[in-house]
Amino acid sequence: MDDLNELKARALQQLDSIWDNAKLDEWRIEYIGRKGAVNALFEQVRALPKEARGAFGKNANELKTVLENAFHAREGAIKQRELSEALEAEPLDVTLPGRRPQRGRIHPANQTLREMYKIFGEMGFQVYRTRQVETDVMNFQMLNIPPYHPARDNWNTFYIAETDNRVLLRTHTSPGQIRVMRAMHPNPIRAVISGMCYRYEQMSARYEIQFNQVEGLAVGRNITFGDLKGTLTEFARRMFGERPVRFFADHFPFTEPSAQMDVKCIICEGAGCGLCKFTGWLEILGGGMVHPVVLRNGGYDPDEWSGFAFGMGPERITMLKHGITDVRYFWGNDLRFLEQF
Repeated sequence: MDDLNELKARALQQLDSIWDNAKLDEWRIEYIGRKGAVNALFEQVRALPKEARGAFGKNANELKTVLENAFHAREGAIKQRELSEALEAEPLDVTLPGRRPQRGRIHPANQTLREMYKIFGEMGFQVYRTRQVETDVMNFQMLNIPPYHPARDNWNTFYIAETDNRVLLRTHTSPGQIRVMRAMHPNPIRAVISGMCYRYEQMSARYEIQFNQVEGLAVGRNITFGDLKGTLTEFARRMFGERPVRFFADHFPFTEPSAQMDVKCIICEGAGCGLCKFTGWLEILGGGMVHPVVLRNGGYDPDEWSGFAFGMGPERITMLKHGITDVRYFWGNDLRFLEQF
C-alpha cells in the first residue's frame, strides 16, 4: 500500500508541472502505458498473501483510474492553453462577417399548400383538417360509392383492418365533406379540407402511393355550377397567372354534374410532352355539384340546399409551376431537390 501511495503522489506531482504534449506523452507511457508503473504493480499481486490480494488489487485499480482522469484533464488544459496563446499572438479581425447558420426550408408541397390556403382564405373559405384513417362507410358509402360500385376501381385502397366496418387509409379527402357538413349543419359552408391521402399505385413520374390533396366544399341555398367555375377560374388566375384553362365533362360518383379542369402545360407550352401525356394540358383538379345523396348524408336537404365540391393535388400544381417532371422527387428526401425551394 505504501508503494501505491508513493507512486500516486510522485505521478501527480510530475503531472502538475507538464505543459507540453511531448512530455505529457512521456508521462503517460511511464505511468499508465502498457508497460508503465501502474501495470507493473498488478504483476506483484501474485507475490502477496491471499488475504491481501483483494485490497491491493482494488486500490491499484483506483489509482489507475485517478491517473487516467488526471491525464485527460491535463490534456484538455494544454489544448485550451495553446488556443489562448494562439488567439493572443495572432491578430483577430472582428469586422469579418459571421458564418450564417444553415436553416431548414419549407417543403415545396407545403409551400404550395400555404399559397392555396391564402388564396381560398381571401375568398372566404376556412381550412379544416380531418382524420387520415377512415372507415369504408365514410370513405366510400357516404359519398355515393356502395360496395358494388365499379367506381371503386379508381381508388386502389390500403385496408388496415378487416372488421364489420372496414378501416382504411383514406384514398381522398372527400370523406371530410361529410364530417364538415355534419359539424356545420344547418349553416352555410365554405371550407377547404386538406391532408395526406394514400393509394396503392404503381409508382411513376405521375403517380405516388401518398400525396396531399385539398378538397373544396361550398354549401348554400342558391349555389350554381357557375359559382364553381368562377371560383376555380379565379383560383387558377391567382396561382398561375394569366394562363389558359379549360373545363370538360367528367364523372365522379359524389358530384353531378362533374367536370375536370386543366391548365396549359408550362413545360411544353401546349406542344405536348411526357408529363402532360402529349396533350398540352395538365389536369389540376376535378369537381362538380355535390350529389343530392351526399348532401343528404351530410344532413342537408337537397331540395333546399345545393353546393359544389372539388379536389386538387398540391404536388401536381407545384410540378406545373416549377417545371418538375417527376412526382417521386417530393418524397425521395433528396436534398439536391429540396434545397432548391
